[in-house]
Amino acid sequence: MDFVLRPASLADLDPIMAIETSTFGNDAWSTHLMRGELVSKHTTYLAATASDHPDELAGYAGMLAPAGSGNTDIQTIAVAPFARRYGLGRMLMLALVAEARMRGAAFVFLEVRADNPNARALYDELGFDQIAVRSQYYQPDGVDAHVMRLAL
Repeated sequence: MDFVLRPASLADLDPIMAIETSTFGNDAWSTHLMRGELVSKHTTYLAATASDHPDELAGYAGMLAPAGSGNTDIQTIAVAPFARRYGLGRMLMLALVAEARMRGAAFVFLEVRADNPNARALYDELGFDQIAVRSQYYQPDGVDAHVMRLAL
């Protein structure tokens, strides 16, 4: 499956939230919070579509990179069920890391649920190192977050 990445906009909010709520359940962000992320001058959000599903959002990802901070935080990444296992998560991550480099970031940080081995494997393959654990970070499930960092 081939994918096209583009900047996400407020027009993507409803399809983003559909993927967000179906993917993250209890951990899903609110529509209000996601709207704020999409319009913030400190964030970059990408939307992905598949060549064989051009009118359906295949995934999205976003990062926080305040000017002059030297750091970037991957805020969220999600792929719709029909687009999973085709490398879209990797494509989105690589695009965000490239944007972080372009902005002069020294480090990229993220948190990943301890019970998400697929995401963890991707981050390991991309060179992220675990630097901390936030005990019971994801609520109400009580799941730990692994804090990871990539040196650029």
